[in-house]
Amino acid sequence: MTRLRELLFPLIAVLCAFAVGALVVLFIGDSPIETYRLLLGSAFSWPDGIGYTLFFATPLIFTGLAVAVALRGGLLNIGAEGQLYIAAFATAWVGITLSNLPSALLIPLCCLAGIAAGAAWAAIPGILKARFGSHEVINTIMLNFIAVALVGYLTQYHYRTAGDPIMESAPISAAAHIPRLGQFVPGLPARIPLNAAFLLALLSCWLVYVLLWKTKWGYEIRATGQNPSAAEYGGVSIRKEIVLTMAISGALAGMVGINEVMGYRYRYYDGFSDNYGFTGIAVALLGRNHPVGVIAAALLFAVLQRGGVPVDAFTQLVSKDIVLILQALVILFVAAEAMFRRGGRGPGAGGRI
Repeated sequence: MTRLRELLFPLIAVLCAFAVGALVVLFIGDSPIETYRLLLGSAFSWPDGIGYTLFFATPLIFTGLAVAVALRGGLLNIGAEGQLYIAAFATAWVGITLSNLPSALLIPLCCLAGIAAGAAWAAIPGILKARFGSHEVINTIMLNFIAVALVGYLTQYHYRTAGDPIMESAPISAAAHIPRLGQFVPGLPARIPLNAAFLLALLSCWLVYVLLWKTKWGYEIRATGQNPSAAEYGGVSIRKEIVLTMAISGALAGMVGINEVMGYRYRYYDGFSDNYGFTGIAVALLGRNHPVGVIAAALLFAVLQRGGVPVDAFTQLVSKDIVLILQALVILFVAAEAMFRRGGRGPGAGGRI
């Protein structure tokens, strides 16, 4: 019964969001049926619709997992946006500075650089909270601004190609490129940027599930998130778990850089994120902080993102901003349901130990 409820409530939230969205479209004076046909139909067409939808879902899976892990540990990581910027730049930096290495070495090193950079950046607010009690929400928000400004400065003055009018780094070595799935999937053109990072995102979901529900370390993370005092009484080091949870969360957010730098642009591009870090919060909440739910929620938000373009182009009065409205409505209905279930105490860490 509990599992059914956990599946049913997010579905109801999505349906309610689409119902209210239809009323908004009617109020504007357009057709909800035609709008939703364009919104959903374009995302499921083959090959472009499905290819781009899965590509858009890839960073959202990473950031959704990042936020979900933090929430399971009783923490709210608002800093995934800064962590993925730092990680993307670190990935590009290794791909540029170690360009003489063969693919067998360079690809793992680039991946490890992004993961380590994201983990290190997220560990900073973890250490501040564990050592001084500083709230991770404030610290991660402030670190977002620092991260974006820092990598922007390094790109502008140290790693930008001379004469390039675009704010981007020099290209990484071709040996650091990861394959696009169009090379292996029949009928999927190589021009579609869906790449091996999507498979890595799915693998990460499985690894997070194993970590949280099949290992001692995962149990300690969840126990700390549910009841820190009881966990500490049971012998868990709360300070260690805070830092560890934030580091794992940042590492997952940092994997966005693998998709962006090694599988898509092949360089660091300033301002590449379409608010992936913040959308990941909604993905985690809608997905009930569970890896399977994160995949489903990321796909939903990717469908909306992909469908916004034809809606903007082929409807008379509705713009692509309907996507933002639907995303906001989903978040509101999820939050309203969570507050109702907990008597107005907010969404908390989500789920049981």
